[in-house]
Amino acid sequence: MTIPPKLMIIGHARHGKDTVCEYIVNKYNFEYESSSHFAARRFIFDELRFRFNYHTVEECLADRVNHRELWYNTIADYNSNDPARLGKELYGENDIYCGLRHKREFHSMKNQGVFDYVIWVDRSDHLPPEDKTSMSLEPWMADFVIDNNGLLEETKRNTTDLIDNILVTHLGYDALEVLAR
Repeated sequence: MTIPPKLMIIGHARHGKDTVCEYIVNKYNFEYESSSHFAARRFIFDELRFRFNYHTVEECLADRVNHRELWYNTIADYNSNDPARLGKELYGENDIYCGLRHKREFHSMKNQGVFDYVIWVDRSDHLPPEDKTSMSLEPWMADFVIDNNGLLEETKRNTTDLIDNILVTHLGYDALEVLAR
């Protein structure tokens, strides 16, 4: 059985991280759930539902854009005893962690060997960076950068080139045939 590498996909809000993840999942059969949905399902909904009168996880998730700093701090609190906690739980069910925002959690997971490769998705030619109150990661922390400043087809090509390279490096040439559809 071929086990795909654990990927960490990071970048600013609305820069295309989920789009890149969905493409990887569809092309290479990786397991993925957005970290926002994972965290909402695990603990954030229970923590915030009465405060904002949420009735469902999906309602809580849809409103996160209005409470980015609160989500950032709620996740940091969840990880207070072990900054890698959420990442370890997420990787227990998935191959991709998309949307990490806190450098303390990033460094803890990196030091514990929780993930294999970090990919920054960049759309800075079109969108501003996220406020530091909800995002403390920076592009230099990533192993690779996917340029998402052009057309979707260019982003897909950039992603394919990178993931093919990672799979060959990490698993050998046979992995491309096993994981790619």
